[in-house]
Amino acid sequence: MMMNGCHVMAKPTGSVCNIDCNYCFYLEKDALYPERKQNWRMSEETLEQFIRQHIEAQAGEQVLFAWQGGEPTMIGLPFFQRVIALCEKYGQGKQIQHALQTNGMLLNSEWAAFFAEHDFLIGLSIDGPQHIHDTYRVTRSGAGTHQRVVEAMSLLKVHDVTFNTLTVVGKHNASHAREVYEFLLDAGSRHIQFIPLVERISTSDSVTLNLVLPGESAATLAPWTVPAWQYGDFLSQIFDIWVRRDVGRVSVQMFDVALSAWTGQPPVLCVHAETCGHAFALESNGDLYNCDHFVYPEHLLGNIHQQDIRELNNGEQAMAFGEAKRDSLTTDCRTCEFRFVCHGGCPKHRFAVSPTGHLGHNYLCAGYKHFFKHITREMNIMRDVLAAGYPAETIMQILAQESRAGQSNSRNAVCSCGSGKKYKKCCGK
Repeated sequence: MMMNGCHVMAKPTGSVCNIDCNYCFYLEKDALYPERKQNWRMSEETLEQFIRQHIEAQAGEQVLFAWQGGEPTMIGLPFFQRVIALCEKYGQGKQIQHALQTNGMLLNSEWAAFFAEHDFLIGLSIDGPQHIHDTYRVTRSGAGTHQRVVEAMSLLKVHDVTFNTLTVVGKHNASHAREVYEFLLDAGSRHIQFIPLVERISTSDSVTLNLVLPGESAATLAPWTVPAWQYGDFLSQIFDIWVRRDVGRVSVQMFDVALSAWTGQPPVLCVHAETCGHAFALESNGDLYNCDHFVYPEHLLGNIHQQDIRELNNGEQAMAFGEAKRDSLTTDCRTCEFRFVCHGGCPKHRFAVSPTGHLGHNYLCAGYKHFFKHITREMNIMRDVLAAGYPAETIMQILAQESRAGQSNSRNAVCSCGSGKKYKKCCGK
């Protein structure tokens, strides 16, 4: 049997965090481990098992360790110094990289120097300018965290640490697309991820976790959930800026997803891959789950102290979970013109009814369709430009030429640069 590689999102602190984001889907996972409230840190034994097994589970020569939480920096810098030592011990000559997602609250010069020395990729969570970010991303006392995050980003830049920004898109910022995008660029981000916020709250009185699985019928949309069509419009507005000004200098993950699909390349994000099942979540006690978004008892694969990661990765449960992503598509999805890029989206979001009345449809479908339709022409151009051997940013010249040609016929039209002035008084001077 061919061995599959796998990705593991390791959570050395479990769900323990030093801030209290109102919309966080992971904070309540502590209810699954009541016995670990005082002993939430990943042990030395579990860490060593994980490092060894994860390296051995990879089919190729490259190994990526992904650290998340909760807030992983709460476990302290000595833990990650031990991570480096164990990777050297078990590395087998493979190329090992590390990525860590953080809220930035504990970052200081010592952390930043360590990240720089060991080439960590840092994912920094920030939802936009202060009045937007501080809507939900607050401390336990309700204070905003924005200033601390901005300071953390500055620290990463000073130490030349590679980082990207992770922006949750929900009701609080979906109508501020341009403002959010321009803020992130001004702050220094050049690698941007926009993550749709979609959660449902249980309406049952007898549940352990309030945020439910897709198949649960007794649930209602959480108030912070992004409206489906608006998510697509958010991406479309930013795309219109990016494709005319920022191609080649700014990477936006969803635009990379689309371009990869349009050019026939492998998917760059599991959400839009045809199948999944090999991207796991590891709790601090060694429990391995199907996915970060499926940390529920019915999706527990096993514990790495009893079964190794390679065995669990190639086991029947992991395979079935991944293949179900493709096999459970609604009829609407199967016949959709954008199936090649979307593949039905994340199984977590498949709780809606399709336009033709089929259950298990992706809640974000309307937004995805709006976005993919909106970018089709430009994606076709970029596909052809790349096929001809030119860089993707050539599209900016093509669109600028088109704009000038159109404006030369109407010098009294509003200038496309966004200034609000007439073309003849602005770029047409």
